[in-house]
Amino acid sequence: MGTPAFAVASLEALAAAGHTVAAVYTQPDRPKGRGQELAISPVKEAALRMGLPVYQPERVRACVTELASFGAKAMVVVGYGQILPQAVIDLAPLGIVNVHASLLPLYRGAAPIQWAIANGETETGVTTMRIDAGLDTGDMLRKAETSIGPDETAVALSERLAAMGAELLIETLEMMERGQIVPEPQDHSSATLAPILKKEDGVIDWSLPAAVIFNRLRGFTPWPGATTTFRGAGLKILAARVLEGEGLAPGGLAFRDRQLMAGCGGGTALELVEVQPEGRKRVSGDSFANGARIVENEVLGI
Repeated sequence: MGTPAFAVASLEALAAAGHTVAAVYTQPDRPKGRGQELAISPVKEAALRMGLPVYQPERVRACVTELASFGAKAMVVVGYGQILPQAVIDLAPLGIVNVHASLLPLYRGAAPIQWAIANGETETGVTTMRIDAGLDTGDMLRKAETSIGPDETAVALSERLAAMGAELLIETLEMMERGQIVPEPQDHSSATLAPILKKEDGVIDWSLPAAVIFNRLRGFTPWPGATTTFRGAGLKILAARVLEGEGLAPGGLAFRDRQLMAGCGGGTALELVEVQPEGRKRVSGDSFANGARIVENEVLGI
């Protein structure tokens, strides 16, 4: 059971390891883009390519009998996008194994990769856990850790963690079959949350230090991004670099030595390396500043 691109590596690893994948469950096709044409999920695309049967119920809780008919030893969930009822959780003898992109109990929820980067974490990883009725609260099975690069975005980290998670999943299933795993309860008092992202999470607060804004930009790439306004129109910040001691007020702009800079909290600043004005193509900060004829101390965000 999975939907996003992050889940594809786990599906492919299951087949490559010789497991029989009886069925693939993914979210229904949804309208996407300006044309609102129906788009299939990355997991459905992979399953069709692999010749696997695909099921797309609006509510998996209505599929208990269907799921039971497969007689599966285990179920695997990777970013499926639906809450599983207890009747489904109880079906598989080995339980339901979830691949979660954090070191639980940290960053439970829908966006663990994005929030770990946005909060400035330098370490993260993947955890396999046995699903229960809570939100990522089940017993942990295996973990793998990795460092987060200082400039790494959510897109790049997601690709690395997807591969790590797939490898850990196969290791977990093999150990479960041999009875070699002792599930470890989570310390719920240490839990943190990674809620689903909202559009407003991407709006830049220029009173924050530059490093904090930069981390949020990395974490919220590609969505909701890092957004502000310039002369009343929207402006996306696509790439930036932290500067020190530029003497600019929060949100204040300067264009010096071919560098477009924006003031941030605590006397820090960001170089705006690449931006995208509303309704236009992405351009370098240098090109944007020249084209817009930036005036010293113009202010972003108003």
